[in-house]
Amino acid sequence: MKRYDAIIVGSGPNGFAAAITLQQQGLSTLIVEGADTIGGGTRTKALTLPGFKHDVCSAIHPMAMASPFMRTLPLQEYGLEFMHASYPVAHPLDNGEAAVLHTSMDETAAALGVDARFYKKLIQPIVERWESLALDTMGPLRFPDHPLDLASFGLKALKPASWTAAQFKTEKAKALWAGMAAHGIQPLSNWATSAIGLVLMAVGHRYGWPIPKGGSQSIADALAAYYVSLGGEIRTSMWVADVAQLPEHQILVLNMGPRQIRQLRGTGLSEAYKKALGRYKHGMGVFKIDWALSDPTPFQDIRCQQAATVHLGNTFAEIARYEQQTHHRGGVHAPFVLFSQPSLFDKSRAPENKHTGWAYCHVPNGTTEDFTSLIENQVERFAPGFKDTIIERHTFSPKGMEAYNPNYVGGDINGGLMDIYQLYTRPTRSLTPYRTSNKQVYIASSSTPPGGGVHGMAGFHAARLILKDHFNIAIAL
Repeated sequence: MKRYDAIIVGSGPNGFAAAITLQQQGLSTLIVEGADTIGGGTRTKALTLPGFKHDVCSAIHPMAMASPFMRTLPLQEYGLEFMHASYPVAHPLDNGEAAVLHTSMDETAAALGVDARFYKKLIQPIVERWESLALDTMGPLRFPDHPLDLASFGLKALKPASWTAAQFKTEKAKALWAGMAAHGIQPLSNWATSAIGLVLMAVGHRYGWPIPKGGSQSIADALAAYYVSLGGEIRTSMWVADVAQLPEHQILVLNMGPRQIRQLRGTGLSEAYKKALGRYKHGMGVFKIDWALSDPTPFQDIRCQQAATVHLGNTFAEIARYEQQTHHRGGVHAPFVLFSQPSLFDKSRAPENKHTGWAYCHVPNGTTEDFTSLIENQVERFAPGFKDTIIERHTFSPKGMEAYNPNYVGGDINGGLMDIYQLYTRPTRSLTPYRTSNKQVYIASSSTPPGGGVHGMAGFHAARLILKDHFNIAIAL
């Protein structure tokens, strides 16, 4: 049996990032995937009816183009094409208004009226300095290459999103901010919840929120094609319960969460390290619905029909209350819903004159409650007649998400709670979180910095350490 320099378990974007980085330096690598298809969080399947393509997990990819690692790859040469909606994000309100994130920062600010000046002051420096900020923030804690830029960003990012919201004067601006910050999947009163809102707004202005043509699977397929062109190998339908199942190798890279790593036999990890992994905290889960639709979703504000993502939650106060109650497992009636309508911009997603819808809301981790009606009621609230367009639906409960991908413990799609305590010190409190207690075993999942998202940065950082530790090769982006 062939001996490999490194075997990577898991074919999500981080797994591919690690494998590609190692393969680019001439190492022999193998990716092992338990499912019958590659992709992790970037898979597309016919979940409802034939001809309807649904993204199983991620659908819109603001970080795919904003990622320093992903931008180095020639994925367009391997079939990846991104589509763009007229607006990255729209956020309707009950009063008939809608807040809209334009690709143009000036247009976005102008539509916010008296909040225009503060919005530009908040976001413009991040847009202008994203290249340096991305390198300093999308990885482990270390001395930054651009300390002044990072310090300026950090003063804003470390604040609770609720503090930042209080500096806006209009409900429209506060609502737009709430939808962005709520991507962090935690109470908006938590420290550092401003970070995700700042980043998503800034990259929206710089790169848009792109939609992969043909579905998120296209990202995985392009990564795989490029990886194979470098000489890499992939095996699917190979669930690994014991390292002894794997071919001979020098380095093992785990694109897995702490719970799965602790359950994996033969890793040689110390009991102290396993105990530290056991203290890792998971955040809220998600309940997700995919719809086959007869017509476009009839949002009252036409701009919502032209947006890649629509945030449905009304005001900042309503969204903040929902996130707080859900985090503490309280009863809720009007969830914050993240909605996408990719077939409006990519005709390959549905049969002619038909459409797809994609949505999820945050729910208590591991809950068994059915949120179908609550989510559909929330869409109907801002798009009267939506329910009449539903032909078929497919739902994923938190447990269903975990069954699909064991890394999503209790439906936690971020690979762990991304609060201030675990934003960079994940999965253990270490300045080199990709290393484990076994010098031959590394972690390259979203349970390491910079956390969840389709960006590949965790995999890149893990691979860079491996090259330094074992092969005396130094690389940088």
